[in-house]
Amino acid sequence: MSYFSFEIVHTSKKSRARVGRIHTPHGIIETPNFVPVGTNGALKAIDSVLVDKLDVQLMFCNTYHLMLQPGPDLIQSAGGLHTFINRKKPIITDSGGFQVFSLMYGGITAELKSSGAKKENNSVLKINEDGVLFRSYRDGSEILLTPESSVQAQKKFGSDIIIPLDELPPFNMNPRKLLNSFERTHRWEKRSLEEHLKTPNNQAMYAVIHGGIDPELRKKSAEIANNQAFDGHAIGGSMGENHEQMFTMLDGLLPHLAYERPIHLLGIGDLKAIMPFVLKGIDTMDSSYPTKCARHGVLFTTQGTVKLMNSKYRDLHEPIDKNCPCHTCTNYTVSYLRHLFKAHELSAYTLASIHNIHFMINYMAEIRSKIMNDEI
Repeated sequence: MSYFSFEIVHTSKKSRARVGRIHTPHGIIETPNFVPVGTNGALKAIDSVLVDKLDVQLMFCNTYHLMLQPGPDLIQSAGGLHTFINRKKPIITDSGGFQVFSLMYGGITAELKSSGAKKENNSVLKINEDGVLFRSYRDGSEILLTPESSVQAQKKFGSDIIIPLDELPPFNMNPRKLLNSFERTHRWEKRSLEEHLKTPNNQAMYAVIHGGIDPELRKKSAEIANNQAFDGHAIGGSMGENHEQMFTMLDGLLPHLAYERPIHLLGIGDLKAIMPFVLKGIDTMDSSYPTKCARHGVLFTTQGTVKLMNSKYRDLHEPIDKNCPCHTCTNYTVSYLRHLFKAHELSAYTLASIHNIHFMINYMAEIRSKIMNDEI
């Protein structure tokens, strides 16, 4: 299809890492790349115009939150999500399922901190073949999220890449229940794809690859996705209870995914994991990690992280990173940023977030250069 394609530019001679280009109606995404999360249609503390200037080539927005506020119909009436938030470059949206099932089970981040046990929450009322019935956190109203309604919402958003509805089971789910969840997820994904193909709307759809840490289920999920008309893969579901289990799962899964399709990793993108992901063949990954760290005064540098609230930075009258050309480092010192955080000034979050996003984008550009030179 002319409105979406994936071009592999170079594959490393040292690893499975590759450089590519994802072509979308709103521009090209160079891969591998980091995808920051703008939950409500905005990166925390940074507006869309500035996000574009930072060269964020793909931004992730959450269907669950946008569906509840301001709603798909309002966004559609505004001209779609790009017009509504004034973003010129590509957007990817999820199905809404991650947030709904996180209410019930807890999320991937919790699992990787070894705390992925099911937690009681009365927001999720019922899960069956139709979909998942949950209670809105905004007004308490009951909402049925189905494969069809999730896709319809994403159609109204007009995002470049959309995700089918899937179930997010916890790491500690027993094998029988995991298999039932796996099979229902793939039935939901098939319905999502059928709904999507009725009106493609210049949008691409990625299949969500499931199976927990069971290598045979992951392989089967890949085979199912490879044989359907999806445009790319999004690795989801439970990744295990630590990074080692996640890396082992990826090693077993990635060789089975269709090589010619882009591969996205859902919801994980912390600094220590990015390089292993890239070396294994991941093309894009999304996370709120950089902006969340920024709001806690944790800044990334080429020399390691800086924790601004540490007293040793009180009198440091120099940039966060002397080699960084970002707006924050060009204009402000560490001591001033620390002062802003201590004074609870809102500009602290903006300046810190600008720096961390710039760092991530620059880091990925350096990784692409190293792949092209077969250094990694």
